[in-house]
Amino acid sequence: MSGGIRILDVTDETGFGRIPPCADPGFDHRTCDFWEDDRRGSKAARLAWLEPVAPPAPEPPLAANPFAPTRGPTFNPFDPRAAGQSGAKPLNPFDDDDDEPLDNPFAPSRDRGPAVAADGPRKLQLLARGLAVFGSYAKVLETDGEPTAYCQFGPLSAYPRAQRVRELYPKLPSSPLPAVITCIATTPAARGQGLAKQLVLAVVDDLAGRGFSAVEAYPEPEARPDATSAANPAFWTSCGFDLAIDDPRFPVVRREL
Repeated sequence: MSGGIRILDVTDETGFGRIPPCADPGFDHRTCDFWEDDRRGSKAARLAWLEPVAPPAPEPPLAANPFAPTRGPTFNPFDPRAAGQSGAKPLNPFDDDDDEPLDNPFAPSRDRGPAVAADGPRKLQLLARGLAVFGSYAKVLETDGEPTAYCQFGPLSAYPRAQRVRELYPKLPSSPLPAVITCIATTPAARGQGLAKQLVLAVVDDLAGRGFSAVEAYPEPEARPDATSAANPAFWTSCGFDLAIDDPRFPVVRREL
């Protein structure tokens, strides 16, 4: 983007490393699971979460059972594993030996989608849950190469706490379900330049391109700017959102796409 502004998706450890710090050092976007865990989630800075997490050790093999039958495995000519053991092609009584495998353009692809390393930071694992289907769950805005704003978003199903907020208001549309923006934050030095709004509008355009028909956010009207990454209703209305639920504690803003 022009003017020294660049917006990047957080899809790997490089992008994760570009997430800017919170204005209040007691919080940390890189360790927050407040929206992902509606029971025990926290916004607190947890340095241990930034350390690599070793994958679980494989389970030890089962001990031999002296009472198990001693007969060997039976051969099943229709079992593909049998072919893997013998090197032979699985028996198909309807197959012509000269037939080549047919290319089926309607068959689902077996290619694995993008993913992060199994020992990646825990928050990165959360942000990467939908990479293969939904795409990224977070974006970072950089100004002249410096990370200055952060936004977290995704399908409603990814954020149980957002689902609980919606349960308070049955009149909110339930079909189709909206995408949600859970976090928007700017570093203190970069405030007042419209960067948060620019990032939100980029996310809104992205969500529209992914097929969503609406997006919601859940502001905190009375919170200090340094103590929330949910902004206030006035910010969201400046981004084209309507105040769908005018509640003093748990308002909901919504924008149709």
